This record gives sequence, structure tokens and C-alpha cells, in this order.
Amino acid sequence: MTVGADGARVAFLRSSGPEDPYDGLWVLHVATATETLVAAGPVTSYAIDRDCRIAAFAHEGRLCRADLVAAEVTPVPTEGPAEDPRPDPAGRSIGYVTWENGAASLRVTGPEGDRLLAGESGNAWREHGGSISWGVADDTARRFGRDRGWWWAPDGSQILAARTAASTSLHLLDLDYGWVDVHWDRETYPYVVSVRWADSGPPLVTVLRRLQQHGLVLAIDPRTGETQVHAELADARWVEPVAGTPRHLPDGRVLVGGELAHDGFDARCLFADGSLLTPPGLYVRRVVGSVPRPGGPSSAPDLVIEGTEGDPGSQAVFRVRTSLGGGGAEARRITATPGWHRAETGGDVLVVDDEVWRGEALVTTLRNLAAPLPVTGPPILERVTDRRLPAAVRYPAGFVGGARIPVLVTLGDGPGRQQVVHDPLTWPERQWWADHGFAVVSIDGRGTPGIAPSFEKVVHRRLVDVALADQVDALLALVGKHPDLDLSTVAVRGAGLGGWLAAMAVLRRPDVFHRGVARSPALDWNDLPTVLAERYLGDRRDAAEVYEHHSLLGAEPSGALLIVGASLPGIASVESATLEDELAFLRGDFVAPFP
Repeated sequence: MTVGADGARVAFLRSSGPEDPYDGLWVLHVATATETLVAAGPVTSYAIDRDCRIAAFAHEGRLCRADLVAAEVTPVPTEGPAEDPRPDPAGRSIGYVTWENGAASLRVTGPEGDRLLAGESGNAWREHGGSISWGVADDTARRFGRDRGWWWAPDGSQILAARTAASTSLHLLDLDYGWVDVHWDRETYPYVVSVRWADSGPPLVTVLRRLQQHGLVLAIDPRTGETQVHAELADARWVEPVAGTPRHLPDGRVLVGGELAHDGFDARCLFADGSLLTPPGLYVRRVVGSVPRPGGPSSAPDLVIEGTEGDPGSQAVFRVRTSLGGGGAEARRITATPGWHRAETGGDVLVVDDEVWRGEALVTTLRNLAAPLPVTGPPILERVTDRRLPAAVRYPAGFVGGARIPVLVTLGDGPGRQQVVHDPLTWPERQWWADHGFAVVSIDGRGTPGIAPSFEKVVHRRLVDVALADQVDALLALVGKHPDLDLSTVAVRGAGLGGWLAAMAVLRRPDVFHRGVARSPALDWNDLPTVLAERYLGDRRDAAEVYEHHSLLGAEPSGALLIVGASLPGIASVESATLEDELAFLRGDFVAPFP
């Protein structure tokens, strides 16, 4: 969902109903509160100009230009299959990425025809890399949440583009084919974590050292490519930038996300040129945008942010004052009910979940065409142990207490991912497991976000020990509140890093976890992407013993563990398995072959 800067239109994707798997492109005209279908599906993604008058999207490599005012779609001829098309802020031209022989090029099509702005064929042999690509995000960038590789200037006269080979560099491209390189110490700070060029000021980028313990927020001079340091980010474990930052405020200050870890504070906050804007009790997850402050000057709007205050399983939407008043940091909650709320802004329009607001007035509620979820009722949520770990228990439908029931511990996608959240979309699969005879237990141990930076980062270099200790301690504590849990029959399952932890649970703590399924687990952290492995385990070059301690290689043979999508000697392994296969194995009714 995106909102035009003038607040006149809201563009969004939605299918025609629960039986339609393809999203179409819709627009809401705020003045009349009417919805219009602009392009039937499938539309998987799109981008808009500044005022949401023009949208661009690609379908099977074909570039389409959508007039959101007239609800008309026009095909645009291109030199090759188009990806990531984006109109300039005025909607005159459309930039896009196209691939040839494994290399990506950046092109612009508009009144002057289709032109190549940047592209290089062949291999980057001088840089000891493969092919050279322009305008795309590499795998490292995507792990930081940066999925874009090029950005229009606010006036549409330039493009800031990433060039990726063995490393990433940034370049300012003029539409008349002139360009300048962006200068910073790329050897010391190789990771380009975030880029923003959507405000009145120059481009802002965040760069990190390889070990992610130090970073810089840089402002780029669009004429010369020289950079100026606006802020430094540092943490002894790893730096965790806040989504939606850095950005310029209307009064010229630079908004940066950081952490407050002194004078008894342990918080994830926002700062404007070093001044604290958010209360220490508010865990900031994402900066959405800004809206005018009632009765306030245009230079001091309210920020709209998504964050957590108190309950780590809820994400609420807040308005944060940006003016430097005498009352200190101020945040006002917009959403009143527990849940996983999301927002978007543009002009004086604020969209919260499916409600569209202009100022203090509700304009309309977007139609929800989804079928009702099959799960009825929320899980039982708890906070357990002296660390107050979030936990959830889901019983079979119609379960009556007084009978012992086997336990299934879910580990989801592993560390850094929450499971215990007030989001109904997260529970149907776990209810399926519960209805097959388990009490399904989910525990967000240390290493998950939403509580405090220290809670999230205490796993540094000792992830497996801390994670398993929290799972075991929480299970034992839950029995006091749920005496029907049968800890003599405990199964565990997970996928990815959650699969790795599930395998570790069965192999390292068979006294607690009696059977387990690990889908596509990480067998050896040395094989994981460097940016992910070093975040949790540190420098590979001086922590061989840490990596070995976290490896599944060399594990003792076990018939109580099933690995799906990978293979370990002495461990039951299969290439693929259905949920029914997993269920049979966890019940002891299915024996997998040993490799």
C-alpha cells in the first residue's frame, strides 16, 4: 500500500476474493472514498510517482504504465525484459532494470526514448567477482532489508544507483549521461545497509563494517559525490538499524534510529541530530512517515512509527512529536487494541491497517474480500521464568483439562523471528498440529526482537546455549500454569535456522526433547552467508571454536531426529516430507532411511 504525497490517492494490491490467487492494482480516491480497479492481476509489485498519479509495474517482463487517475494501463516498449520499474517523481519517465547474460543494466524510458544509463557486460575479473550488475540489491543488502538498488532524485534529474560485483559501490547518474562516484571508505565499511533519497535534503546512506559493530550515517553531496558523517552507530555485538531511517525532517535535522543503553535504559529509540525523540519505554520497529501535527507548524509534523510498548507480541502505531518542546520525548498510541498493526502515510492521510484517515476524520475502510480464518479464539499467552519470556500454548479444539497431552515445541524460522504475536495469520498451522493431538508450545527466547536490545543481542557468540536454555526453562515453567503438559513426550520442529535449533535440541538435550523434525536446517554456520553468520557468531577468522560448537556436523547418530531437505551421517534424512509425514515421525509411526 502506498499513499501519494498530496494525500489524494491510495494505491494498493488486492485480489478479487478468496478464490483468486492473483492481486490486482487498485486505487482509492480519498475525496470520494471510492475504490477503482486499475489493473487486473497478476500484479506482484508496483511503484508510484510522488502524488500517486502514475504507477509502473512489470508482468512477465513487460513494462506497464498505469494512469491511476483515469484508471488506464498502457504497455511501454523496452529494450529487454523489465524488472523493478519506477516512475520519476513527476511521472514523466520510468526507470527499470533489465538482465542480459547474467548482468543487470539500468535503463530509463520516457519522452526521449529508451536509454541505457549504466551497464557493463562481461565478468568483473579485476574485482575477483562474477558479472557486474547495476541497480539491483545483492544478497547481503537483502539480509539487511534493502531490496532496492537504485533511487530517483526528488526532482527527477538524477538517479543514485548501486553497482555490485565483488563489492558494492554507489554512483550518481545524470539523465544526460554524466555521472559522479560516491566516496566513502568502502574497504572499512563494505555493507550498504540503507539508502534514502525522498526528502528535501541530499541522499542519506547507512554503511557498516563487515563485523557490523560500527556504522556511519552519511549524507551525499549530489554534485560531487562527497560524503559527510551525520551519525555513528556502534555496539559491541552488532548494530541493528531501524527500518525507515535515516531520513530528513522538514526542519533539516536528520532522523536516526539507535539504542539507549546507559543510566538504566535499554531501549531502541529515535534521535534527531542527537536529541531523543521517543520515550525509552517504546521499542521502535519502523518509521512509517509523517503527518501534520494538529495546530502545529508545517516544519514540525508528527512522525508515524510502528513499535512495541509493554507487550512484545503486539505492534502498535504511534504519533511521535518532532518539535523540541520542554516536555521531553512524547509518543501517542493510535491503535488501541492488541494486534499486529501496520500503517502508511502521505500528505495529511494516514492508513492504519484497512482504515483511511484524513486528519482526525475517518474517510473509509478498505473492503476486505478475504475468507474468514479457520482458527477460532486466540492462543493462551504467558510470560514465564525470571526473564519473562513470551510463550503461547494452543490446545486441540474442544480440549478438556485433566488429561495429560503430548507437547510439540515450534521454533519457527529461528532466532530473530518472533512467534508469540497477536496476529491471527500466524496460528492456523499450529492449530492444525494441536488438533492432531498436541499441546503446541511457542516460546520467544532471548535473541528475538520486541523487548530490548540487550534481550535481543545477548545471544552473540553463544546462540545455541542461550536459545536452548530458554526453551528448556520456559517449558519447565509452563507446567506450573498448564499441568496437563506431558513433558515425558516432547517433540520439536523448525525450519531454516529454526530447523538447526530443533536438531540441536534433540541432539544436545535429549532429556527434554525426545523427537524432532528439522526442515532445511543450517548444518554448518561456515556455509551460511557471511553477513548472517558473523552477526551471531563473530569473526570466522578468530572464532573457529565458536563455529564448531554451533555445527551439526559430526553429530552422534540418532533415530529420534528427522532431517528434511538435507543429510547428515547417522541421522534419519529425506529429501522432502509432507506435514502428514512429519506427524507420523513425531508419533513414532514413520521410520526414515538413514543416509
